Amino acid sequence: MSVQFKKIGITDDVVFGKEVTVMEPVNLYGCKIGDHTFIGPFVEIQRKTSIGNHCRIQSHTFICELVTIGDHCFVGHGVMFINDLFSEGGPAMGDKTKWKSTQIANHVSIGSNATILPVTICDHVVIGAGAVVTKNITKPGIYAGNPARLIRTLPSSE
Repeated sequence: MSVQFKKIGITDDVVFGKEVTVMEPVNLYGCKIGDHTFIGPFVEIQRKTSIGNHCRIQSHTFICELVTIGDHCFVGHGVMFINDLFSEGGPAMGDKTKWKSTQIANHVSIGSNATILPVTICDHVVIGAGAVVTKNITKPGIYAGNPARLIRTLPSSE
């Protein structure tokens, strides 16, 4: 029997902004982390992912490839981002051409244990804890449930 062990940690292909805080252990590779951003422990951020300035990514969060998160965003504990919609009835099994991207704008807060499918979320949105976001969100507000639905609107002021 052959076993292959791989070390987790931060690889040399991560681009860090100014005054970033990273609480180990983490698994960061091929990503960009903006200025004044906090990354909690037990977080994985994969390649082709960008986290904006002044963000906070809480523990046990998984941010898969093709996710972009804007500035001044909060991502709660245990949030899962998904890039494979199982379009053919099962996982893409390494066929990255089937993966989809996710765009999170600025001033977005995502509650603990939410699941974010490949979507676009506009500025000034709050996603409730445990919500499952399956469709684009184009109107500022508070969204909750499975699937996530608008609960209350918010002003879109900066």
